[in-house]
Amino acid sequence: MPSFQYVARNAQGAMVTGSIDAADQNQAARNLRDKGLIPSQIHLGTSSAAKKRKKARGGRIKLDDMVIFSRQLATMIRAGLPLIEILNILTEQLEKRKFQIVAGQVERDVEAGASFTEALQRHPSVFNVFFVSMVRAGEAAGMLDTILDQVAGYMEKAASLQRKVKSAVTYPAFVTAFAIIVVTGLMIFVIPAFKDIFAGLGSELPFLTRMVIGTSDFIYKFWYVILIAVVGSVVAIRLWYRTNTGQHAIDAFLLKVPVFGPLFLKSGVARFTRTLGVLIRAGVNILSALDIVARTAGNVLIEDAIFRTKSSIQSGESIAKPLEDSGVFPPMVTRMISVGERTGNLESMLQKIADFYEDQVDAAVAALTSLIEPILIIFLGVVIGTIVIAMFLPMFKMIEEIQ
Repeated sequence: MPSFQYVARNAQGAMVTGSIDAADQNQAARNLRDKGLIPSQIHLGTSSAAKKRKKARGGRIKLDDMVIFSRQLATMIRAGLPLIEILNILTEQLEKRKFQIVAGQVERDVEAGASFTEALQRHPSVFNVFFVSMVRAGEAAGMLDTILDQVAGYMEKAASLQRKVKSAVTYPAFVTAFAIIVVTGLMIFVIPAFKDIFAGLGSELPFLTRMVIGTSDFIYKFWYVILIAVVGSVVAIRLWYRTNTGQHAIDAFLLKVPVFGPLFLKSGVARFTRTLGVLIRAGVNILSALDIVARTAGNVLIEDAIFRTKSSIQSGESIAKPLEDSGVFPPMVTRMISVGERTGNLESMLQKIADFYEDQVDAAVAALTSLIEPILIIFLGVVIGTIVIAMFLPMFKMIEEIQ
């Protein structure tokens, strides 16, 4: 007989949870009412074997996982369930093993007397400073369920923006890598066969053919040197990026690189304005909000501009002026923020800027996809066409000599 998980209200009006065996969901509801419980949620339970399979799943905790966690947490808090019971239910339902372990530890910390915010702070790799700050504001205001709904909505938009930017970068990178693999395969396996054929002709080969064969010989003989150089370059860049100088140089380059630079800037502006607007709406003071936004900016130039803004506000200046002086944010952004400050409508203005730039990211991704595809096709056609022509030129020359 299947087992059903339920959330119900008892005769005293308190919410209780548990499991009950029944033939179907209707039978489970009747059985609960017979016990004096008024069911509000009934769903098919998870067998112990399935739970073990869930616990065995690994993988990185993504924004989508955090969205589901926040939504379920808000719903059950609004239903009146005790926090420890909520965390126990969520721990059983989470699919990622790491997330289950962390949620279980948070449950134990809360049960031991820690506040929810304190328990979350002990796991910064899962609950970042933004999430913890929003929960702290929700606990202080007594509206944790509302704040968690706002957090889930914010993270849904952030995940959507992240996917769009990633797709814009991944597609050309994948096609370029595929093109390199195809060309390398031709150089290593196909060109040497033609080289042996041309060696028996006994005549001088055309310049283009000699150049392609020379390139093929170099790749065939020194492929390990090329591989080491590529891997070494990637590792060196990653190590350099960990330094302050390297991080500034690479992030500045990313914002200025043709085609992709404007996309990264629009994404950064959307993230900055969306995060700051959500924090202000939740009641986080402006200095703490700017500190949180700077840590989640994703680009060190934007981060520096936000920290300078924070210092200027402490000195009595507005938000818009230091952002404008940074040269990173577009004039439209700084002017709209300035208008929002003067009218006392900063939170609404930030949300409008975020909506606008998220739409701009959508348009940029669509334009980039339509632009990159023909460019890559032309590139592939030119490279492969050059190789084919280079291989057939000696044959044309031989035919002319025979005629």
